[in-house]
Amino acid sequence: MAYRRKHASRLWVTAALIIGAFLSPAAAQDIRGIEKCTAEAQMDRRTGCLQANVEFLHQALAKLERDTREKINALTRDLAAGRAEIAALKSTVAKLDGEVAQLRAKADTGAKK
Repeated sequence: MAYRRKHASRLWVTAALIIGAFLSPAAAQDIRGIEKCTAEAQMDRRTGCLQANVEFLHQALAKLERDTREKINALTRDLAAGRAEIAALKSTVAKLDGEVAQLRAKADTGAKK
């Protein structure tokens, strides 16, 4: 089920990029690898051009997904390390609180004698 959602979201993003490229052809020319296919008169060459653009967009999306996944994984590792450090510091503080309480108890019993 998660694979379907992931695949569907990828499809929506690809569709949005393609639609955006058709709505603003000047902006599409700014993306390296995207060709202006509407100028092509022959249908088979236009289809090939559009397919090449779709393949390029799929590759770009896959690269962005990999990069984003790597960043998320790195941040997850950093977060886990931070949580582990916080847990270690909490246990150290609890240990020190216990030692301070023992020292206070000894000092109170020593002062009462």
